[in-house]
Amino acid sequence: MKTGKQVKKSGIGPLPLSMGERSSHGRIISAPDRDKFLDPVQLHQMERSFRQWSEAASRADVRAARRRILLIFLLIRYTGAKLNEVLRLDPGRDIDFANHFIIFGRRLDDPGRAPRKVQISESFSRELRELMNDPDQRRKTLSVDPGFIRRKFYERAAACGIPKHLGAPEVLRRSRGVELMQNNMPLPAVQILLGHSTPNLTTSHLSFSEEDIQHVTRLFMEKESARRTSARNSFYGKIHTMQKGDIQTRVKLVTMGGQQITTIITNDSMKKLNLKRGQLITAEVKAPWVIVQKGGDDRRSSADNMFKGVVDTITRGELNTEYIVRIADGTEVCSIVTTESSRRLDLAEGDEAWVLFNSYSVVLLSE
Repeated sequence: MKTGKQVKKSGIGPLPLSMGERSSHGRIISAPDRDKFLDPVQLHQMERSFRQWSEAASRADVRAARRRILLIFLLIRYTGAKLNEVLRLDPGRDIDFANHFIIFGRRLDDPGRAPRKVQISESFSRELRELMNDPDQRRKTLSVDPGFIRRKFYERAAACGIPKHLGAPEVLRRSRGVELMQNNMPLPAVQILLGHSTPNLTTSHLSFSEEDIQHVTRLFMEKESARRTSARNSFYGKIHTMQKGDIQTRVKLVTMGGQQITTIITNDSMKKLNLKRGQLITAEVKAPWVIVQKGGDDRRSSADNMFKGVVDTITRGELNTEYIVRIADGTEVCSIVTTESSRRLDLAEGDEAWVLFNSYSVVLLSE
């Protein structure tokens, strides 16, 4: 739980060009202003409001109609799909409940846009199945007038004390993109999920296929659904090299943004994880293990992992201070230091900074 005054809560703003901004960032999530998207608390309020409203009806036909609206809300909320994409879904053909994904765009009259597969969590897939198997939902589940949908979205926003314009389906879609980026889903995965074109995913060492990205997306969705880890910093990538020693092995992985992460694990752990070159892997680092230093072109340190970024948010508490630093590929790295140390750092939001962590601080997670 955060304490103290939060100096700033920013959205996904563009990175300075000097920090390696891709020109496509703004096209994917153009939400630098807080009045253009819903934050996680508001998203939760909207979802709770829709769920309570859908169950409040006493008549079966009204309850069935409201559950259809809830279903449409949840699909946009957790897939980032456009309203017209959701309304044109054929649930029997386009939702794969066994493998937990949805195909959007099969019925759209746009020859220039190919259908796309969006991964969802197992728990969300299960809820969708239950909603669609409801005895009151036997007719065309998603056949609803879009104007009516918009009015209901605006009503739910107002019921939560949220400005009406923030209840629009396109704002909800944008908010999902912002939420995923703030939770460190790799940028290419967010691009594919939202249906935008993606950059070339060939790094100087390894390449990532669309199948790889879907795999990473599924891992992210399951983690988001289960919340099984307390680690704030997650990096998704492929193993590039493994150097085995007598007792331990040095493992280097390359992320989708081209960053290299180094970790050292025991040979026994390497065997248990069955690691091999080219394998998709998740690397996690707890926030207290991340060191923050002032920026500068010449950084001398023994830390194996060093990334230059910009301080996005500072949250000061009585004992500890939290820094959120956005590195070149858009990933947010969280560090927690003592407030006394933060005074010596003398960092402000917008300052360039380095984030550093030792290879022994990195934990590898495999399926």
